[in-house]
Amino acid sequence: MWIREIEKKDDQSMAQIIKRSLESFDLDIPGTAYFDPQLRNLAQFYKQQANAKYWVAVNEQDEVVGGVGIAPFWEKDGVCELQKLYVAPAAQEMGLSKELMNEALTFSRQYYTYCYLETMEILKAANNLYTQFGFQQLESPLDGSTHNTMDTWFLKELSDNRADSPQC
Repeated sequence: MWIREIEKKDDQSMAQIIKRSLESFDLDIPGTAYFDPQLRNLAQFYKQQANAKYWVAVNEQDEVVGGVGIAPFWEKDGVCELQKLYVAPAAQEMGLSKELMNEALTFSRQYYTYCYLETMEILKAANNLYTQFGFQQLESPLDGSTHNTMDTWFLKELSDNRADSPQC
C-alpha cells in the first residue's frame, strides 16, 4: 500500500468509505461529514484551497482504502483542521491511520501552528490515535466549528518539534 494525493477518480471511493464508516456507528446524521457538500468532490475541494491537501491510501490495484485531509480552519489564523480520516474495514489494523496522520501532520507543519479536529466520543480507536500523536482534548469546539453534532475536540501544537509518530 502507498499514500498519494487524491485524484478525481478517487472521489466516489473515498465518499463511500466515509459514508459506510459513519453508518457503522449510526453517525449518518446531519452535523457530521456524512452530509458535507464537498464529499463527492474531495479532489476539487482540496485543490481549490490554499495550504490544503487530501491524501488517499491505495492498495496494489490502486484501489482507495482510506484517506485524510488538511485544510485551513476558517475562523483561526495559523490553525488547520485534520479532516476526514477514514480507513476501510478491510484495511484497518495495518497501520494506515498512522501513516496517513504522519503525512497530514508533516504537511501541516509547513503552513500552520496548530492542528484542530472534531470527532465523537464513541470513536474510541480514533480518539486513542489522536492522543498518541500528541493531540490534547479540548472542553469545547473552537469558534467557527461547522460539525455541530461532534462532541469531542482536539488540538495539537505543531511547533512542538516532536517527530510525526505516536507519543506513547
